[in-house]
Amino acid sequence: MASLKELKGRINSVKSTQKITKAKQMVAAAKLRKAQAAAESARPYAARLAEVMGSLASKITVSENSPKLLAGTGSDQVHLLVVANSDKGLCGAFNSNIVRAARVKAKELEAQGKTVLFYLIGRKGRAVIKREYPKQIVHMFDTTGVREAGFNEAEQVADELVALYEQGKFDIAHLFYSKFRSALVQEPTSQQIIPVPAPAAGEAKDGDAVTEYEPEEEEILAALLPRYLKTQLFGALLENAASEQGASMTAMDNATRNAGDLINKLTIQYNRSRQAAITTELVEIIAGAEAL
Repeated sequence: MASLKELKGRINSVKSTQKITKAKQMVAAAKLRKAQAAAESARPYAARLAEVMGSLASKITVSENSPKLLAGTGSDQVHLLVVANSDKGLCGAFNSNIVRAARVKAKELEAQGKTVLFYLIGRKGRAVIKREYPKQIVHMFDTTGVREAGFNEAEQVADELVALYEQGKFDIAHLFYSKFRSALVQEPTSQQIIPVPAPAAGEAKDGDAVTEYEPEEEEILAALLPRYLKTQLFGALLENAASEQGASMTAMDNATRNAGDLINKLTIQYNRSRQAAITTELVEIIAGAEAL
């Protein structure tokens, strides 16, 4: 049984931890408001750009002469999984859920006889993928020196992905990130980003409108596709940032509550042990007095 001194030390230690988790919860809550606003503000722009892309793509016949980012390589053998994680922990299962989704996709593709490669963004989650796929990581994009990943980082990643694509390193790229729903819900999401998926029939809202483009649709698409890719990556980074802060706030709130419960249990145990020690001491004093 722990001594009174040990119990008191444990109580003080848990109280110190509780102060830290409470402070981190408040910081995450403050950052969440800003990150959530940024993610929600970017969604209409990304949605409208997707509509324009769909309208343009629906007016051309995809062929070998079409932009490669739309037409593809003609093969689907090599798949690149772009996994976007954070650089910090203490955010619950945020990073592990994204990595788990990527691993499930990788096993599914390998079962079909496909080759799987990885492009990793962020520090967290690397260890698991490096351990399981040590020779299949083509690049690890470092964001440790960036306070908040933004459009510059999305642009760098997009340029590197396009360069790898044009070099024939892969045929299809899938992006994995966490879509922000609320502080309690962050949804691991995957989407194909290269080649850009052509819209389904009737998907473009203005597909039936009589529109003349100058220059031609394919020329506009060739210039617009890289911008579209950067926008998709930028949106994913913003969604990740909001999801990370939401997950961190929830995790720190749970940790603070758990610390409070543990403090209560230890305090009860300390009081009982102290009472038992006092009772034992009184008995010894009484016994000593009677002996006299």
